[in-house]
Amino acid sequence: MENNERSRLFALDIGTRSVVGLVGEREGLQTRILGYERQEHHTRSMMDGQIHDVQEVSRILASVKERLEESYGTLTQVSIAAAGRALCTIRSEAEIETNLKGPLSADDVRTLELAAIQTAQQQLSTSKTIKDPADYYCVGYSVIHYSLDDTQLSSLIGQTGKVARVELIATFLPRQVIDSLQTAVQQAGMEIATLTLEPIAAINVLIPPTMRHLNLTLVDVGAGTSDVAITRDGTVIGYGMVPSAGDEITEAISQQYLLDFNVAETVKRSLNEQKEVRFQDILGLEQVLPAAQITEAILPQVTQLASDIAAQILELNTEPPQAVLLVGGGSLTPQLPQVLAQALNMPPARVAIRRPDMVQEIMDIPEALHAPDAITPLGILKLASGNLLHFVHVTLNDRPLRLFNLGQLTVADALLVAGFDIRTLKGRPGLGITVTVNGQKHFLPGSAGEPGTLALNGQPATVSDLLHDEDVLTAIAGTIGSTPQVTLADLADLPAEMSCSINGRSHIFQPLVAINQEPASVQTVLNDRDVISYSFPPTLRQVLKQAGHEENDFHFRYVINGQERTYTVWPEFFIGQDAATLETPVSNEAAIRIVAKQTPKLEDILGLRDTSTHIQVQFNGAPCKVPTCRLRLHVDGRAAQQGEEAPDGSHIEFQLTEALTPIISDVLLAAEFDAMKLPLGKISILCNDREVELTTPVKNGDAIRIESEPLPTNKF
Repeated sequence: MENNERSRLFALDIGTRSVVGLVGEREGLQTRILGYERQEHHTRSMMDGQIHDVQEVSRILASVKERLEESYGTLTQVSIAAAGRALCTIRSEAEIETNLKGPLSADDVRTLELAAIQTAQQQLSTSKTIKDPADYYCVGYSVIHYSLDDTQLSSLIGQTGKVARVELIATFLPRQVIDSLQTAVQQAGMEIATLTLEPIAAINVLIPPTMRHLNLTLVDVGAGTSDVAITRDGTVIGYGMVPSAGDEITEAISQQYLLDFNVAETVKRSLNEQKEVRFQDILGLEQVLPAAQITEAILPQVTQLASDIAAQILELNTEPPQAVLLVGGGSLTPQLPQVLAQALNMPPARVAIRRPDMVQEIMDIPEALHAPDAITPLGILKLASGNLLHFVHVTLNDRPLRLFNLGQLTVADALLVAGFDIRTLKGRPGLGITVTVNGQKHFLPGSAGEPGTLALNGQPATVSDLLHDEDVLTAIAGTIGSTPQVTLADLADLPAEMSCSINGRSHIFQPLVAINQEPASVQTVLNDRDVISYSFPPTLRQVLKQAGHEENDFHFRYVINGQERTYTVWPEFFIGQDAATLETPVSNEAAIRIVAKQTPKLEDILGLRDTSTHIQVQFNGAPCKVPTCRLRLHVDGRAAQQGEEAPDGSHIEFQLTEALTPIISDVLLAAEFDAMKLPLGKISILCNDREVELTTPVKNGDAIRIESEPLPTNKF
């Protein structure tokens, strides 16, 4: 019995409404069908290709298996397919900088495409229903277009430019679908021998490899969804799903004629076979209507279904295909092929329903399987002889991986499942920076990074190398180059220095630099998006500032009677022989001369003038200032005279009384007259040669002198 089991093939099509089992026998290159079994689900245990009740599905699988085993012996190895209606498609793009490379190779383009797939995985991870992109297998993708430096190209291989970009549609299948199928099969006492996708199974029946160079579309119109698969360039390039199908048409008939859903389904199936349709509505009324009338009534729903399918085809293929093949029970919907051809702007003859009357490599197909909904189970049986492993086990960087096998797995598939960023294998240049200097933009590239390494079983590998069970992969990311460390002085177009002399001493002047409107130097390291301006000192004020002559050097600060005050003593400025101000323009090699002024006196900063505070007289032949006001003056706590210099930072306290008329005693005080130095004798005070008293008033310009007459000599 074991030898008999090995010679036989067992396939299960686990559908939404029923399970179909086929038993075949391999004869050379052909497979002969021995028998089949179909059983309906007792409950809604399958929805949209996803198992919702594993236990119930497992019981149905076991029942189908046991019925077939009654005639054909023990069946433990089974071939199955995952529903294409569980597929998820995402549109994504990626780009790589190529300015540091030569012409792009096929491996470069493959890396770019895989980077876009990883971007799609990241988009999956941000959705509300998917937590981890690793929970989804990428089962195919379709390139929409390539571009190089914003110019669309049909191919990037051999091209040279700055930035290469690809936009594609990636197709994913949830891991949960695979895991639930595997659990249900194991609980039914079987092991999975081969595993494929339902659209792939259908394509293998209707579109053999010799036809896949054509751009063909297969549409499996089921009850709840319509699956789409597309071939081109010798392979399957894309899969998609439309969340509407035959049930929408059935529902329209039910609503239009008040029918039970199952009755409406029977009416729909009879439209292509009968000219008149007889049915009973929910009110118990018998009706007999022309099939053409019912077909006309559901035309809006058929048109909407065709429009949805056409939109999915155009999204995956970007243009109408060469032909569309319709399979599945829903493909028998009246007018669907014609309306779909119209939606795709294709000749009606290029959209057709296909039945498996004859299938390459399969013999003795029962009459019951000559229907569009038998395509998938026949395809599963056909692929069962391919000995495809349903999973391939590999190791990546000491991490075990289980890869869903859809035919030929590559190193790239393992990297995708592991979430390894394929772009890092190339090594990446450091981020460049863009700066604006005096209104002109400059791009400064980063340094090139070192490429990573990729090894398969200890040997150098590429992302396109094929994988086998128990292979060992090692992937080490390349390094990232550094961001440029650039100063303004590093830029080639920086102008020369400017020189001039100040009081005979030579000075070199750098440009005045501002970065983002903040003062900076030519040695300041620039950052991305910096806006730089520079110029040479245009005025004497800016030249002096750069030379270290701050305006504060000409300011004296005091505290006068408790209040801070500033007193400015400007020097004299000359450029060459010409007097200048702080706003005078300065040219290269200018000779600047500064003539400094003295420290201010107390009387200057206090605004005390001789004419208002003193009179001028002559005392004993010498000029003498006699105060007309009484001034109390202290500097830093000591008594001072108004004619003294006032050092910077002094604390000054002063009090000035009202003006008064000075008298002779004031003159003597102002002249610091010391009567003790006169000889003994008679002393006389003369004002303008007239003898006066100490209290005699004096006025400006008076001449005062002191005379003394010695005492007579004692003759005794």
